[in-house]
Amino acid sequence: MKKWFLVTLVAGFSGIGGAWVFQKFNTNNGVIESNSFQNVARSANYMAANGASLDFVKASETVTPCVVFIKTTSEVQRQSGWGWFFDFDPFGSIGEVASTGSGVIISKDGYIVTNNHVIKGAKTIEVVLNKNKRSFKATLIGSHASSDLALLKIDAENLPFIQFANSDQLKIGEWVVAVGNPFNLTSTVTAGIVSAKGRNISIVSDQFPIESFIQTDAAINPGNSGGALVDLDGNLVGINTAIASKTGSYIGYGFAIPSKIVAKIIKDLKEYGTVQRAFCGLTVEDIEGKLADKYKDQETGVYVNSVSESCPDAQKFIEASDIVLKIEGHEIENKSVFDEQMAYYRPGDKITFTLLRDGKQLERTIELVNEDGGTSVYKRQLLKSEDLGADFEPITKVEKDLYKITTGIKVVAVKAGRIAQMGLSEGYIIVSVNQKKDKTAEEIISILENSKGRVIIETVSPGGEKTVTQFYFY
Repeated sequence: MKKWFLVTLVAGFSGIGGAWVFQKFNTNNGVIESNSFQNVARSANYMAANGASLDFVKASETVTPCVVFIKTTSEVQRQSGWGWFFDFDPFGSIGEVASTGSGVIISKDGYIVTNNHVIKGAKTIEVVLNKNKRSFKATLIGSHASSDLALLKIDAENLPFIQFANSDQLKIGEWVVAVGNPFNLTSTVTAGIVSAKGRNISIVSDQFPIESFIQTDAAINPGNSGGALVDLDGNLVGINTAIASKTGSYIGYGFAIPSKIVAKIIKDLKEYGTVQRAFCGLTVEDIEGKLADKYKDQETGVYVNSVSESCPDAQKFIEASDIVLKIEGHEIENKSVFDEQMAYYRPGDKITFTLLRDGKQLERTIELVNEDGGTSVYKRQLLKSEDLGADFEPITKVEKDLYKITTGIKVVAVKAGRIAQMGLSEGYIIVSVNQKKDKTAEEIISILENSKGRVIIETVSPGGEKTVTQFYFY
């Protein structure tokens, strides 16, 4: 007992003495500085590749004034519910639907880029600025379904506008910031990293889709479409376009059109009113499945399925079963990258393909053609019909070769009217009406406008599916 009492007494006096010494000589008002704690705190900061701290505030402040809120109204064909045995209800009425999205100001005089699907079929387009909420009526300069891009113009001056970065230089793992108007929550900023590049998610329903998306885990939701994806300097690297979701809302990944594609498309729309799309006459596919078994050592490149007559140089210098390894020295990893690289060129450009044929590499230079097989600037021929409620254009040589058809008209815009009642949307090709083939575009439109009773329509979908359907007109 005496022994334990002595130990306890010594321990007590030692504790009291230690506390008195600490209080006497400590000058930090009871705050203990810990080097280990400081190191942990510093390592929790986001760090850039060069070791500098990341600043999302700078990017947000730079880009937010450049992103606008877009409101549209569109005419829709309402159904009255009769049904009967017809393919559509001839007594359906016309109504209006409103929708919203985002856009990005690209010049101080009011040019704005957005997604085609944001303004598709719009009767009116309203743009609301971020800074002072001023509202403007927008004019559609042009749109391009294959890339899902559109160019608008508002009557304004001295607007803040975004600077473009080269999306080719964007690295996987790099930080990016997304700005848009999800769920009508204007000027929303989210951050994430670049998760992947060159993604094809099969959402563009057009004959010649350009899908080579930047994938990011920055939160993107409905309403973000047409908004900006920027680097940490606030420079544009992509236009936010889609999400991967089973619910319709963000669950992990969003997709943006690379800024290099955006720059080329909007330049064409601004200068020509239509995109100067270049074609090389090749249909290609990824090397996977049985092809991967055949070419076991080939990790990159695309396999040439066929060579079209629409491009004479391709017919001369490239063969089916060739593998395209590079375009102008740029390595082709997959079909998405192939489509992306081709999107940068115009008709008349001469580009070099690096090919693999029978185990040997060779280079071939070909001159690219436009949609009609020529090498000059392509001029779009737009045909409007108020009676049908749609705009059309004659099919091109490239489309004739692709679908093995000789005549037809392509639907390029749909409002309320007969075409909407028939269930035809943008990109459909009407080959014949009532089995009358080899008609000009104007003749096909006239037959449709003047048809009554049963009408038999032969069509080709944007995906290439051929269908014969009958309708009843009154």
